[in-house]
Amino acid sequence: MQAPKYQSLKDHVYDYIAQRIQDQTLLPNQKINEAEICKKLDISRTPTREALFQLASDNLLDYLPRRGFTVKAFDPKKKLDLSMIIGTLEGLAATLAADHLSPKDLSAMEALVEKMDHAIAHHQFSDYYKDQIIFHKMYIDKSDNEILIETLGSLKNSFIRQSYASEDPDKLMRILYVVNDEHRKIVELLRTRDKAGLEATLKYHWRIIDSEML
Repeated sequence: MQAPKYQSLKDHVYDYIAQRIQDQTLLPNQKINEAEICKKLDISRTPTREALFQLASDNLLDYLPRRGFTVKAFDPKKKLDLSMIIGTLEGLAATLAADHLSPKDLSAMEALVEKMDHAIAHHQFSDYYKDQIIFHKMYIDKSDNEILIETLGSLKNSFIRQSYASEDPDKLMRILYVVNDEHRKIVELLRTRDKAGLEATLKYHWRIIDSEML
């Protein structure tokens, strides 16, 4: 598997492992096989180790000297705490972006909402997960605040695990429909530049799924 040209080797390894944690291919407390990853991605040990230490720094992995890396155990309380911080910062990002989003941007966000509805209806939760990342990134990137963008990216790296996995797909479907209705509301609030509404909506937006699923 070749790394995309626009990614560093370290970032390629990071994204590969993070995705496997999110989709539960790698489970809590499971040991990371460094040699297997190097072989799978055709990447040397140095960028692999750099990615693993970054994942540990971002709280996705635990590291014990001489024992290596394991997937960090899921902590519901910490995830709820993170969701509150992410929601508050996303509210700030949305208020900053509201004056910079074009009609074309808003139409693209509306199209993503419709696409996510289709994914939910067909239990394509992995597709939903990818599209909601794109949805939120569209206005976060328009906030024109690099520190805010980087901080949200780092926090979300600690937030990905188990958000869109459930032993009850019908229940998850119902919850995601509610979440996606909030996406519709966010687009409308951005269109009307209702900054107070954006802050209030996004403050709790990230808590819905975890409050229901934990």
